Amino acid sequence: MLNLETLKYDAQGLVPAIIQDAFTKKVLMLAYMNKQSLEISIQTGFTCFYSRSRQELWKKGETSSHVQEIQSISYDCDLDTLLILVKQTGVACHTGEYSCFHNTLFSRDLANNLPSLSPKENLPEFLNDLYKTILARRESDDETSYTKYLFVKGQDKILKKVGEEAAETIIASKNDDNKEVIYEMSDLWYHCLVLLAYHNITPEELLNELASRRK
Repeated sequence: MLNLETLKYDAQGLVPAIIQDAFTKKVLMLAYMNKQSLEISIQTGFTCFYSRSRQELWKKGETSSHVQEIQSISYDCDLDTLLILVKQTGVACHTGEYSCFHNTLFSRDLANNLPSLSPKENLPEFLNDLYKTILARRESDDETSYTKYLFVKGQDKILKKVGEEAAETIIASKNDDNKEVIYEMSDLWYHCLVLLAYHNITPEELLNELASRRK
């Protein structure tokens, strides 16, 4: 591991740290660390920063419980910036938004330029890509997007759709119509992924729970 003394701290002994969701790759926040806060982060496995305004250490989530479990810490080629991948609990921004970067200054609507998905990939990868597409739609300004519409309408609308699609899947199964079962269950899975995104729960967390039930 790199000697922490080798990093190029600024005149105040600080280095900027970009915090990124390890699963969705969404940038969550930018904060600053000194050598002590970096050491604490490495030792505990959870992010700890240095507040320039209060001039003191602060552990992320200490009061809100919205902690960031560190998955990896990288440094750039100039040794003056950190990139920290985390598993975010709750939200990262003090305003209640998932990411501090929730205000759009300019956008080319990346949601409509994502690569097409292939169902031939393994299932975890496919669900991950589909989930990232849903997150991109959620953050987009595309008023024609059905996914965006669901998030605008909110939790009740999403839950209603999950219930409707579950009922339609049951009817298709009772009718012994395999083609309809596939169609309706695809709708159900999609709306379940939207619900996961609403709660900022990743498919990985769901798959881990399923894995724990294997006997």
